Amino acid sequence: MSQALVTANFPLPSVVGSLDAYISAVHRIPVLTTEEEQALSRDFLEEANLASAKKLVMSHLRFVVHVARGYNGYGLQLADLIQEGNIGLMKAVKRFDPDQGVRLVSFAVHWIRAEMHEFILKNWRIVKVATTKAQRKLFFNLRKSKKRLGWMNAAEVRTVALDLGVPEATVREMESRLSGRDIGFEAPADADDDAKPAPAAFLIDEGADPYENVADADDADNQMSTLSSALKNLDERSRNIIQRRWLDDDKATLQDLADEYGVSAERIRQVEANAMKKMRGLFAA
Repeated sequence: MSQALVTANFPLPSVVGSLDAYISAVHRIPVLTTEEEQALSRDFLEEANLASAKKLVMSHLRFVVHVARGYNGYGLQLADLIQEGNIGLMKAVKRFDPDQGVRLVSFAVHWIRAEMHEFILKNWRIVKVATTKAQRKLFFNLRKSKKRLGWMNAAEVRTVALDLGVPEATVREMESRLSGRDIGFEAPADADDDAKPAPAAFLIDEGADPYENVADADDADNQMSTLSSALKNLDERSRNIIQRRWLDDDKATLQDLADEYGVSAERIRQVEANAMKKMRGLFAA
């Protein structure tokens, strides 16, 4: 039932010629009276009548547009916000109980805003700006709470923190995040010589230092030489077990070696442990 409701053929922005035409169309849909809303809600709740659910959704599409316009300042397409809000409206219709004594519009606003909030947080920045509950609350309320342009002073930070019930440090952190802007990792192809360097220019290329390359190669050779010497100091069985257990591409199990040597797997483990102990002593020397 719920899947059928979500996939019903409602007029969403993406299937209309233009956003203006869509908004004009939804404002021509009549608003339901309380009695009509109650009757349709009960029909959907008791009979699973999708036609009734569709009428409930259609009559509230204008409200989704109204809510979406309140999020214009986040740099996202209004059509996308409306699309997400319509999904929230459909979820609200599915969960609406007409016996609660409230209108559908009052119940649906939570679901509509929740879908829009999730969409904004996912798409406003490449890097997430709000992950905790306190940060999410601040993300959507900090702009409304600020009394003037520019950075907030200590008193304003304290007031916002008290109003929203979050720590002052969280307010300052979110203000800093909202004030920043995403920038490209690499310089654009048409950047001129006077442009500021892109972040990629500040990264250190460790592979470009000949001294470090020689030192790494020398260290690797030294370790291989020490490993070879350590293996030569082991008896043939211990050396074979270490080779088969740790150095071969197709590593053997304890039971494989136990079957081969005709002893228990525990005995192979003991031989391996003693061999590793002896080799560590040579590495430490």
